[in-house]
Amino acid sequence: MAGRDIAIIGIGIHPFGRVEGQTGMEQGVVAARQAMADAGVTWDQIQFAFGGSLDGGSPDTMVRFLGLTGIPFTNVINACATGGSALFGAYTTINSGARDLGIVIGFDKHPRGAFAVDVTQQGIGSWYGETGLAINPQFFGMKINKYMHDYGISLDTLLKVAVKNFKNGAMNPNAWRKRALTYEEIANSQMVCYPLRQYMICSPGQGAIALVVCSAKEARKYTTKPIYLRADAFRTRRFGSFEVLSPSQPLRFTPGPTVEAAKAAFEMAGIGPEDIDTAQLQDTEVGAEVMHMAETGLCKHGEQEALIQAGETEINGKLPVNTDGGIMASGEPVGASGLRQIYEICLQLRGDAGQRQVPKPVKTGFTQVYGAPGVSCCTILAK
Repeated sequence: MAGRDIAIIGIGIHPFGRVEGQTGMEQGVVAARQAMADAGVTWDQIQFAFGGSLDGGSPDTMVRFLGLTGIPFTNVINACATGGSALFGAYTTINSGARDLGIVIGFDKHPRGAFAVDVTQQGIGSWYGETGLAINPQFFGMKINKYMHDYGISLDTLLKVAVKNFKNGAMNPNAWRKRALTYEEIANSQMVCYPLRQYMICSPGQGAIALVVCSAKEARKYTTKPIYLRADAFRTRRFGSFEVLSPSQPLRFTPGPTVEAAKAAFEMAGIGPEDIDTAQLQDTEVGAEVMHMAETGLCKHGEQEALIQAGETEINGKLPVNTDGGIMASGEPVGASGLRQIYEICLQLRGDAGQRQVPKPVKTGFTQVYGAPGVSCCTILAK
């Protein structure tokens, strides 16, 4: 890969869920301090910061809690890919040689209920919201319905994805949903947008993640367990890609941005999908996890049916997916969501995931985060 690899030398988390009496920014400060302690550095050593939040406040104002040291602090917002985009900013900063030590912080505290969307800010007329199309589950339901028809994915398989993720979340002390839901509970929960039921869709939430990053050549100065970011690729949609907030579906079909982002990441890292030991994929709803398995190249379209039915995406399977329970169990605080994936892969690579630890040796991990209305970030991490 051109440039310099970067290393993650410290990780921090504020548990996901709902916390009364604590702002989203305060949760971000908790995660940042934890990450710096993990890396053995102090705020006055940090040379730059990237932060992302949708509803939790302006991340750069966190300096009043962390220290007024004058460092450049860049705010990032890119829908559900906010955290991944913030990490991409840190990656390019270090890879360019501009700075050597930085921090990436993602946090949010969303109000209860569905996300509020102003479609006029998305380049779409107000009619889109007035007709009810701005409600994301409608889009999710339509897209997975078509995918099931085209590639032979069964409803049973979708339900088993939800069972797996809630089971994994029950082993994650930082997850919001810590109870393993049964197949029957999920299958009999309230219908939202066919085929998606209540427990097959994530919920907006709260939480924070922070990562301390540095140039690879400096990593061993700080930790004996550096995690190297071998690739970080970021793409937006092309014409013909049917994404959230698309006002129509063009007759000419084009694959989504995840396909290009994943391909670029693998080329950058010089490896293939077959080399991935565990993956964190966007599971805003169960269909997203299924579709992203193929869009990332981890399997072919339609192969998800056999893989999931055989338990291959379970923690002890051939390709463990969303070992921490994913967004289904953690909820989605937008600013932190993509960084949560990185946090979990770091734990797996370090061998520190506890009950969730993948039993086979984990040497390489993959993450993919997707944001509306069509942006995808993919990373590859290794020991």
